[in-house]
Amino acid sequence: MDKRRIGKSGLVVSEICLGTMTFGSSCDEAEAFRIMDSAVEAGIDFFDTAEIYPVPPTEEYVHETERIVGKWLQQQDRDSIIIATKFCGPGHGWFVPPVRTGRTSIDAHHIRKAIEGSLQRLNTDYIDLYQTHWPDHDFPYEHTLETLSDLIAEGKVRYLGSSNENPWGTMKALAVSERYGFARYESIQNNFSLINRRFEDALAEICRREQISLLPYSPLGGGVLTGKYNHGEFPENARFTLYRDVGGERQKAQVQRFINDRSLQTTAEVSSLAQTLDLDVTTLAVAWSKQHDFVASTIVGANTTAQLAASLAAADVHLNADSMQQLDEITQRYPYPLG
Repeated sequence: MDKRRIGKSGLVVSEICLGTMTFGSSCDEAEAFRIMDSAVEAGIDFFDTAEIYPVPPTEEYVHETERIVGKWLQQQDRDSIIIATKFCGPGHGWFVPPVRTGRTSIDAHHIRKAIEGSLQRLNTDYIDLYQTHWPDHDFPYEHTLETLSDLIAEGKVRYLGSSNENPWGTMKALAVSERYGFARYESIQNNFSLINRRFEDALAEICRREQISLLPYSPLGGGVLTGKYNHGEFPENARFTLYRDVGGERQKAQVQRFINDRSLQTTAEVSSLAQTLDLDVTTLAVAWSKQHDFVASTIVGANTTAQLAASLAAADVHLNADSMQQLDEITQRYPYPLG
């Protein structure tokens, strides 16, 4: 599997990253171990998790994903595995996380609480890539980046990344890092897929010019591109089935955002093209994602080893110019399915 550098960092990782956000709820420990073993056998050395996983976040399952990854990590050569995790953003506003009584903040107190918990659950003394799970644009970036820089100096963290950030926040963070000599965000982990290309509006240009790498999550549009939600179907344990049935108000709103006429029309045409190319639609979607120059590693997930196989197949696929153009034309016919 090809490798790529994350930002300006010393992290050179597999171009496909294994996301673990279902481990501990819809995917049990034994199957999670098999999935991670299969990933390593295929050449993946980059694993992404978060203190709040699995999703949808609940008090019953919170922290289980890191615990499972940490238990598996004990069987590996630690230096051979690149671990990324995330600490919760602010607990006010759109989402109240089920950690630290929901009063989370991206200040020194909560960052240090989060890192100590993650290190313990992951059974490691350092995190390779530590990410702000979501930003707080009204809180000083100076405070957050100073604390995170201190963690690097202490050897608990190697490099920093952001997640769910916008263009203003990305440039603000860079400016603060440059002004005060703090460590910078080397990566940005945002939603990016054939039904959500908003990243290309502005953030892609920032990534290219500032040498920041996108680590795209949901290359299958939350599973929509697989066709599982076609014709009004909501499979058991599927992400948006869980969001609809047990998620909070924001998760319920996500169902309508991701599953609508334009996203399903896009899915139908992408699926048709995949058949023409003799590719599984999952393989096509992951291959499309990793072919962007601002992408370092595309995050894929799976509840079973069988599901993982189609994503892993993308490592050997390079779409030609004609296929990329056809995908561009499809997404131009149904612009901004997610609004």
